[in-house]
Amino acid sequence: MTVRIARIETFLYRADVKEPVKMSFGTMPRRSALLLRVEDRDGAHGWGEVWCNFPPYGADNKVRLLETVIAPAAMAGSFADPPEAWQAITERTARWAIQGGEPGPFAACIAGLDLALWDMAARRIGKPLRALLAGDAVRDAVPAYASGLNPDTALPTVERCREAGFRAFKVKVAFGPDMDNAVVSDLARHRRLGERLMVDANQGWDLAAARRAVRNLGAYGLDWIEEPIPADRPATEWAELAMLSPVPLAGGENVMGYEAFAALIANGHHGVVQPDMLKWGGVTGAFAVGRRAVAAGRSYCPHWLGGGLGLLAAAQVLAAVGGPGLLEHDMMENPLREALAQPFPRVSDGVFPLPGAPGLGVEPDLDRAAPWLLAHAEHRATAA
Repeated sequence: MTVRIARIETFLYRADVKEPVKMSFGTMPRRSALLLRVEDRDGAHGWGEVWCNFPPYGADNKVRLLETVIAPAAMAGSFADPPEAWQAITERTARWAIQGGEPGPFAACIAGLDLALWDMAARRIGKPLRALLAGDAVRDAVPAYASGLNPDTALPTVERCREAGFRAFKVKVAFGPDMDNAVVSDLARHRRLGERLMVDANQGWDLAAARRAVRNLGAYGLDWIEEPIPADRPATEWAELAMLSPVPLAGGENVMGYEAFAALIANGHHGVVQPDMLKWGGVTGAFAVGRRAVAAGRSYCPHWLGGGLGLLAAAQVLAAVGGPGLLEHDMMENPLREALAQPFPRVSDGVFPLPGAPGLGVEPDLDRAAPWLLAHAEHRATAA
């Protein structure tokens, strides 16, 4: 299959919400989604999504990058397959990313494009993305956990998620030792038989605070403690915390590059490896990292806190990778999540069912999402 892109459309959506997502470093008072629709010269198409949940207006910059840099670079050549496209476009734009001081936004835009190309490739052969990646015997459902839970509304949110079919929950921490202990002890006390509980500090502690926190919170029988310290702290600090913590440490959403992930997995301080495929690497990078993590005995749990297309992408890749990992399913208010991924799968008894349709298995409902559309643009390749 030769990939020659004829057209790229961008769709930027933003929706205000009543309850912002609260993290140790800030809040998300509104939810954004930046979608790509890619079409090749034969008329086949695929959908992608670009990571843009923070800062609140970060998506606006990525729209411009796509329109002025990434789309022209992508439409200028032809590629054997999505991995070759990801590599070629990454290499072609590498100096521009350095010059502009924006390696993260460039990587996110290319990752979203990579997803669209994989979706298109799977649609062309009439198979779900997971089957294209791992063969027809791949599983058709993945275990999921409810994510994004705010500490001040955690108990009622857990009850709502429980009624929605979830059996595992992750709450935000690093809001101070008293609040953290109160929230986690409350949730642990109300946990039902077989349910799982995790916490996410969002890089919120320094090493001294993390030493105390992992011991104290780990005593509640958590499945993992996520990002206790900043992702770029030395391996010596992660090693110390991994030894002090009675439960596994998790991280990876703020890691970029094959070399960095290879070191993270080899060091063994992260029992749970969590790349965000639409922040870096796309399907191409995440599938490679996931397989390496599982082969090394780690749990691959892809990170995602955005729109529905990204959620389906994470689920498809998790199914293809295999292993004991869980799908991160944001359960905080976000009208864009379901509107932009139809028909939207429903969790049942802790399991997220995967569509049988080709590619990601869903399509954005553009009419339903129209009230939140801020910008739409179309870019066409010049005639060869």
